[in-house]
Amino acid sequence: MSSEGPDGQLNGTPQGKQESPRNNEPENVPKHQQSHKSDTSSSTANGVKDSAAKPPADEKKGKNDKVSGAELKKQAKADKAAKRAQAKQEQRTPLQDVSQPDDSKDKAGKRSKTQPLQTPDTKGRHRRKSSSSANPQRPLPLRQAQQQTSKPATEQPKNDGKKVALFSHLYGTPRRTTIAGAGKDVHPSVLALGLQMSNYLVCGSNARCVSTLLVFKRVIDAYTTPPGTSLPRHLTIHLSAQIDYLVSCRPLSVSMGNAIRWLKLLISRIDPDTPESEAKSHLCSAIDSFIRERITVAGQAIASSACSKIQDGDVILTFAKSSTVERTLAAAHRQGKKFRVIVVDSPPLHEGRNLARALTTLDIPVQYTLTHTLSHVIRDATKVFLGAHAMMSNGRLYSRIGTAIVAMTAKGANIPVIVLCESVKFTDKVALDSISINEIAPPEELGYPTPGTTTTETRGEEGEAPEQRWRDAPNFQPLNLMYDVTPEGCIHMVITEYGSLPPRSVPVVYRLSTDT
Repeated sequence: MSSEGPDGQLNGTPQGKQESPRNNEPENVPKHQQSHKSDTSSSTANGVKDSAAKPPADEKKGKNDKVSGAELKKQAKADKAAKRAQAKQEQRTPLQDVSQPDDSKDKAGKRSKTQPLQTPDTKGRHRRKSSSSANPQRPLPLRQAQQQTSKPATEQPKNDGKKVALFSHLYGTPRRTTIAGAGKDVHPSVLALGLQMSNYLVCGSNARCVSTLLVFKRVIDAYTTPPGTSLPRHLTIHLSAQIDYLVSCRPLSVSMGNAIRWLKLLISRIDPDTPESEAKSHLCSAIDSFIRERITVAGQAIASSACSKIQDGDVILTFAKSSTVERTLAAAHRQGKKFRVIVVDSPPLHEGRNLARALTTLDIPVQYTLTHTLSHVIRDATKVFLGAHAMMSNGRLYSRIGTAIVAMTAKGANIPVIVLCESVKFTDKVALDSISINEIAPPEELGYPTPGTTTTETRGEEGEAPEQRWRDAPNFQPLNLMYDVTPEGCIHMVITEYGSLPPRSVPVVYRLSTDT
């Protein structure tokens, strides 16, 4: 027991200055244990939120008691250790929230406030954990994944039932058959030429090229340079509108493309300071020179060279109609050579009829037949003359469809095949087959009946046209290709205005013609 001294002190302590234990703790607790008591009480093995350990610190602050830096550091380490223990426990039992969703709602809600998505002690474990109480972890939607994988297998690409899939890249916009919708900048002569090409009134590579250049000559004559621009710049744009209209009526031929590129290059080289009348006169005279030198005179030179290949008693076989072949046969007849001609033709254009009619007018013996009798009439032929739509850079012939079968049949019968082609038809393109590069004509042309026929064979019982019946027939795909490709091995010689040459020399002639 303590006794009171004479100065009012208890056990040597001044009266009124006896202090209560800090934080209401007993006196017998050492100081270093008092600093850790709040830490040990705040961390639990079940991962309780660390906010339960904060009230002792708040009480200390409320009482203005200062905590040393060492104590704060120890408290932070304890909190960090508690978080690590909590993370490890959750990794060991990841399905605990799924089995007991009611009991884990509060715990998951508390953990989501302080626990990060991934702690640095996971050591390469990147598995994602659910930390939201509203969306507990659920099994993967396997049924939905199977539907997504099987859906593309059932889908089929959309395809028009009347288009052949192998030639789908050749189908473009339908040919224009009227002037409706044409631009206001299109010249009237261009409108007329487009319709003539679409209806095959102007047919053939040379005829189309010459007609296009003559029409462009009229366009240049009627052209006026707008204020604020120059002729070399604006005239090219003005011609592009005319070209677009012609393409909508029918794709350009190789000769037309070469002529248009030449004309645009010529326009770009005109000095902007040149008077408009002088520039237009120069362009018109250049167009006349191009037609005369590259087509007219070139055709005459080819005809003169090819005539030397024809001997008396020859039988010349040709396919369809070529203006250069017709000129060659006419020149040989004027020289007094005795020969006869076999014209092989094919539908639907039947261009050989016009050639047979023209040769008959010149009193040249002509035999007209179709391709189904080719194997029979080829026995009488001594030479084969073929026209060309274009000569490819790899030496192959690109011409009217049916030309390849004629050349290959002649090759099998050891009959020389001679191609007559101007250099304006040469191109730097390469064609290995008739699929990548070609032109598809309207399929209705295949079913046109002969004019004046109204029998039940050409029309249905209800008076329907054949093309209407084809269009309504299921599983029927008409294909009307315009050209084919003849291998160079079937061609014996190519005659141009530069002379006779093998098919492999086509790239050399093309470079010479473009340089000039």
